[in-house]
Amino acid sequence: MLYPMKLKAFLRETLWGGKRLKEEYGKSSDLPNVAESWELSCHPDGLSVIANGPAAGMTLADWIAKNGAEEVMGIRAARFPQFPLLIKLIDSARDLSVQVHPDSRYNWRMEHESGKTEMWYIVDCELGASLLYGFNREVTHDEVRQRVKDRTLLEVCCRVPVHKGDIFFIPAGTLHAIGKGIVLCEIQQSSNTTYRLYDYGRLDPKTGKQRELHVEEALNVLHCGPIDEPHTPEAILDICDGVELYLLRACPFFTAYDVKLNGTSRFRVSNGSFQSFTVLSGSLQVSANGVDVTFEKGETAYLPAGLGPYEVSGRAEYVLSEV
Repeated sequence: MLYPMKLKAFLRETLWGGKRLKEEYGKSSDLPNVAESWELSCHPDGLSVIANGPAAGMTLADWIAKNGAEEVMGIRAARFPQFPLLIKLIDSARDLSVQVHPDSRYNWRMEHESGKTEMWYIVDCELGASLLYGFNREVTHDEVRQRVKDRTLLEVCCRVPVHKGDIFFIPAGTLHAIGKGIVLCEIQQSSNTTYRLYDYGRLDPKTGKQRELHVEEALNVLHCGPIDEPHTPEAILDICDGVELYLLRACPFFTAYDVKLNGTSRFRVSNGSFQSFTVLSGSLQVSANGVDVTFEKGETAYLPAGLGPYEVSGRAEYVLSEV
């Protein structure tokens, strides 16, 4: 039987991570910090585990393999060579490195996994928080290479102030870096390939040496110009009793929505794609096929393809994703 699944996230510590995911989003861990909570993941570097129902204790990847990709991921999702999405909550207490991700054509050849186009939804941020998003003018590979050596790369990076509710769409090849004081939800292709261009000379706490840069690899995939993308939703889809529904971004790899629920609303999961949502505030109940599951702030659902109609009720904001 198909039912709404609650997922247990894989938690990751880094030198830039904070404590808000532990203190405010229910991420219980002995780690000193939780920088990334991999909410929906079939990536081998960090697997989601099903936390409720008959499949409790299985990884989502194993459950999909057992039940058939096309049947429970959906026809659109199953056309990808691997599970297509990785969804994270990220808490940056310090600036992240300046980095870039390759596209799928390059990455399957060089790293043997999907490329990485991603989207950030700013869940919360400190006053004055900012991030890096592309370049502030056209640059050349030679200039970027020299500025990395001179440690002047930040002079040509575009720094953008951020506000709660902002959206940043980051196609593969885009230079970017999350700034300190930001909590965001990241929807991305299922890839863990990152090429680091600049890292403030920081030391790896495990080795005591400066963290590795990947300059030539990054230059192979880098787009060397400014990015012109709005930071607002693409469309308002529905504002009616019980729900406000906004299309955040639609691209060939994923479609993401912001849902503000205040009451009861009804949705449907077709055979085309699974759905997944992560609760950013409040709580809600999902009812489908005679099963009721409650989700609190910081929890994530996997709704299998073909689940059919389902009802949500409560007061919550959540990001809903599908392929």
